[in-house]
Amino acid sequence: MNATYFLVDTIFNLYLMVVILRLWLQFARADFYNPFSQFVVKATQPAVGPLRRLIPSIGRLDTATLVFGIVIAGLKIITLSLLFGAGLPPVLSIIITAIAIFISQTLNIMFWILIIRAILSWVSQGNNPMELVMHQLTEPMLAPIRRVIPPMGGLDLSVLIAIIALQFVRILLGDVFGPGI
Repeated sequence: MNATYFLVDTIFNLYLMVVILRLWLQFARADFYNPFSQFVVKATQPAVGPLRRLIPSIGRLDTATLVFGIVIAGLKIITLSLLFGAGLPPVLSIIITAIAIFISQTLNIMFWILIIRAILSWVSQGNNPMELVMHQLTEPMLAPIRRVIPPMGGLDLSVLIAIIALQFVRILLGDVFGPGI
């Protein structure tokens, strides 16, 4: 049963991360002609496209994608509950837990994108399309940190500070909602 749980949980988490990336790409106004961005859009468009006709955006926030991400997190809860005989949780519990999972996964993907960007900055020549998207996604987060703590001696600490802040929020979320989120 652990293998089944792992497989179902991983599939839901990976697709949820793609949905979160679409939301983040739109919010950051990243280049949608980039191959990575095109993959994200094509992987989510069959579900998000029809939802966008029903749920309008609020400013730069694509609410249809946000709602779809929370629905994916809710379906994960329902699927795992039914698969392992726990029964269907109350609707309010599903909604609150789905929002917590969505936030947790958002923080998780932000963490890994920052790590990947830091590693790419050490080894890449700067002409990689993936590096461009990572830069477009993380720069709105890192620029305010750089205004407070500028690079010192060529060393940019903004990524480290952002990672520490994300980890703090993740741990705080775990304290509030439990370590399983």
